[in-house]
Amino acid sequence: MSDPLPGESLDQIFRSARTYNQWQDKDVPESLIRATYDLLKMGPTSANCCPARFVFVRTEEAKQRLAPLMSEGNREKTIKAPWTVIIANDLEFHEKIPELFPHNPGAKDWFKDPQNRAETAFRNGTLQGAYLMIAARAMGLDCGPLSGFDREGVDKEFFQSNPETESWTANFICNLAYGDPETLFPRSPRLDFESACQIL
Repeated sequence: MSDPLPGESLDQIFRSARTYNQWQDKDVPESLIRATYDLLKMGPTSANCCPARFVFVRTEEAKQRLAPLMSEGNREKTIKAPWTVIIANDLEFHEKIPELFPHNPGAKDWFKDPQNRAETAFRNGTLQGAYLMIAARAMGLDCGPLSGFDREGVDKEFFQSNPETESWTANFICNLAYGDPETLFPRSPRLDFESACQIL
């Protein structure tokens, strides 16, 4: 695994990939969503803690629960997306450490402090959300990540009434589908190396 990916692969994942707000009328099968998760779960996290949790919203009923919690500018694009993912962090992720880090199950105790646990969950859960988008693009899908939503409302509506998910809290939301290239505007600029980086 020492050679760079082919240019076409880098284009698909990064250079030509765009954030989409409008979607083609093209089916996205559940098998592709499952394959995307099976790819993203291989990304590294601290002590393999894997704090991210993913709620894949597909049905009309679930969309109608989510829609009022989206900001006005994000509502329509979310309703129309074939799949929407709530990327959440499990604030009790450490309970699974013995399963996920079996060579050192005592690592669970590294996260006794609630503040440290919350920071670890946010940092690593955000990483896993990014892995989701990279994996989705690698699988041929397009992404529309969103941060304009009522986080407390999403937590209450989707997590807090269920004992299995009451320790989850929403991080960000991402629509998944095949984007409509006709609706794209020119790509916004990015910072060059000299502006964003230092070598010490």
